[in-house]
Amino acid sequence: MSKTKTSFFCQNCGTQHAKWVGKCSACGEWNTIVEEVIQKEEKRNWKQTSTAKKVSKPIKINEIDTQEEDRIHTHNKELNRVLGGGLVKGSMTLLGGEPGIGKSTLLLQVALSIPKNILYVSGEESQAQIKMRAERLNAKNSNCHILTETKTQNIFASIEELQPDVVVIDSIQTLHTDYIDASPGSISQIRETTAELIKFAKETATPVILIGHITKEGTIAGPKILEHMVDVVLQFEGDRNYTYRILRAQKNRFGSTAELGIYEMQNTGLREVENPSEILISEKDESLSGTAIGATLEGMRPLMIEVQALVSSAVYGTPQRSATGYNIKRLHMILAVLEKRAGFRLGAKDVFLNIAGGISVDDPAIDLAVVAAILSSNEDVAIPQDYCFAAEVGLAGEIRPVNRVEQRILEAEKLGFSTIIVSKFNKIAKKNYTINVVPVSKIEEVFTKLF
Repeated sequence: MSKTKTSFFCQNCGTQHAKWVGKCSACGEWNTIVEEVIQKEEKRNWKQTSTAKKVSKPIKINEIDTQEEDRIHTHNKELNRVLGGGLVKGSMTLLGGEPGIGKSTLLLQVALSIPKNILYVSGEESQAQIKMRAERLNAKNSNCHILTETKTQNIFASIEELQPDVVVIDSIQTLHTDYIDASPGSISQIRETTAELIKFAKETATPVILIGHITKEGTIAGPKILEHMVDVVLQFEGDRNYTYRILRAQKNRFGSTAELGIYEMQNTGLREVENPSEILISEKDESLSGTAIGATLEGMRPLMIEVQALVSSAVYGTPQRSATGYNIKRLHMILAVLEKRAGFRLGAKDVFLNIAGGISVDDPAIDLAVVAAILSSNEDVAIPQDYCFAAEVGLAGEIRPVNRVEQRILEAEKLGFSTIIVSKFNKIAKKNYTINVVPVSKIEEVFTKLF
């Protein structure tokens, strides 16, 4: 048996220190350094019995087999899109999100929909609680096994007996291993239990999905190395005041990180939203000033979103500028362009901007929709409901082209818009569009065409 080793870790950022100090040199937090046992005894394999270790040999790059990764279809289109086509065998996926956002509901729903042998390990709920949730989800899968356990050695014993195709862990912060003498949720326990699960996933080609708690800053709790160790990091986000949830990939070794999955929280679980424009464009009986529809892209998916603006005279002297779901610095830039290049006197007016649906957008292609919404509110003239916009605004007041404009035009056409205003400098192949494509080059042209 090896000697017990201890070290000092920052509970905020996970940095290891040689001795106790009052202030962490990495993140600058005070009184976050704690002593933890990092090695209690000699570590064995994840299996209870010792196995012969396979030695890896170097191979010429030309001789490496480049066949596509074998993926498991999750029967959840939104999750498949974000993952890049499904769960890769032997992969480790980490799902983070705020408490109560629906992480456990999402993964239980996925576990009940995959027609394979699934092991759902919960360290937070009893088997009866999980059964009640499964009945509410109306999902039927007799091959989904529920285990309530927090000790990794007992979990691996159940895995050897059951031989599951997919393992779900809820959550990594509740697990503990005998090889580390520290409380569950501590830096060393999270790192050690994750390392054991990664070793199991790679040796058996079994995909493992972990649920991770997040801190008050919104980052996944535990050491930052946790996100480096796993293959995929997913973020499940949303506002409790809205029923909609957004699934994003912050890291993906097997696909793009630009894809987006949208769900609606209902009594029967999470409904996949295949047409996101239905939630991002509000229903109105009549045209209202200050609203414009922009065509944006999230990964390969086109979205039509509603931009709302309110321009009013400044009451308190200093004008206010506020933006929800849009970069406030970019809003300041657009207001300066409208003031300097187009001659609109907005310097003494309050400007409030909102992206409907509670999402955040950083695609520059909605610049023109922002300009249109601001001008519409300023003039108090409504933009026709069947108009939409897809262009970037430059500092000289020019309307700049955006990428994949044809995809945006086709989405607008599919949703029944009659006119889309784009940059004159976009190279658009001549097609028989039913939608009227209006090319413009300056903000003044946009104003003339709209008002």
